[in-house]
Amino acid sequence: MSFQPLLDAPLAVQFHVATVVPAAILGAFIFLRPKGTAIHRLLGKIWVMLMVSTSVSTFVIHELRMFYGFSPIHLLSAFTIYGCLQSIYFARRGDIRRHMRIMQSVYLGGIVIAGGFTFVPGRIMHEVAFGDGRAGFVALSAGALLFAFLFLTVLKQRRRAA
Repeated sequence: MSFQPLLDAPLAVQFHVATVVPAAILGAFIFLRPKGTAIHRLLGKIWVMLMVSTSVSTFVIHELRMFYGFSPIHLLSAFTIYGCLQSIYFARRGDIRRHMRIMQSVYLGGIVIAGGFTFVPGRIMHEVAFGDGRAGFVALSAGALLFAFLFLTVLKQRRRAA
């Protein structure tokens, strides 16, 4: 593991990583904590700011140029921003069920799925985590699948309890 590829990356990429890593950790923490409390609302606001900052930063990162300098990641970023705004709207309206579903979708798409793609060989985060070796990618893929399975299991249990 070496942070050198990240330190050599453009400033926009460094900013993106500096916002997405705490968003991933904080988001997981929020999902595990009691809902509706003052701390939930405070941490939720911080998480939304991190997610929107992360998403906006992707619009100045153009490593995958598929369509006029943009890629499907940019579409996911637009959906993430929209989802965050929509979730705030529903929370303020008192529609907590929709708020919860949207936040879970934003986390799953914006953190878990998009984050998984950053670790494919040839990407900066793959070099940071595994260097030039490819064997680590298999371990990461298995870990990501396990994480996604556990995440979805927890969501399913919470929906049953609600």
